[in-house]
Amino acid sequence: MITHFLSTDGAILSVHVPIKLRRRGGRKLIIAPPGTPAPSVAAPAAKADPTIIKALARSHRWKRLLDTNHYATIKEIAETERVAARYIGQLLQLTLLAPDLIETLLDGRQPRGVTLANLIKPWPARWDQQREHLRRLAERGPAEGGDEAD
Repeated sequence: MITHFLSTDGAILSVHVPIKLRRRGGRKLIIAPPGTPAPSVAAPAAKADPTIIKALARSHRWKRLLDTNHYATIKEIAETERVAARYIGQLLQLTLLAPDLIETLLDGRQPRGVTLANLIKPWPARWDQQREHLRRLAERGPAEGGDEAD
């Protein structure tokens, strides 16, 4: 609840607004308390998470390098790029996401709880199940979805 106080001489106005700050993609996001009326200004346009964009780009590049036989194994890529082979394997699974989910991520329209940490965990293989998985992540919200871990 927003409260305000005026000093006895009327010179100072103090306003108390209860908010929470969350980090998302290196930016701070203000979370209004429940029951607070929606702001009268339009919400800012969605911004893609640069960490997720970079991971998607790397995963598709590495997949292309494997598909064209430029590298025979993930281990070869890991040695050349000086990245852990396990990490490459985790990112390569991003190439299996449903095209509409990839578009959602690239456009920055993913739910607040979706971070790279969520994306490199195992996902269902079927696209319809992936959509359901994304919906469940959104329902959990930022605290459980990993929003503060960015």
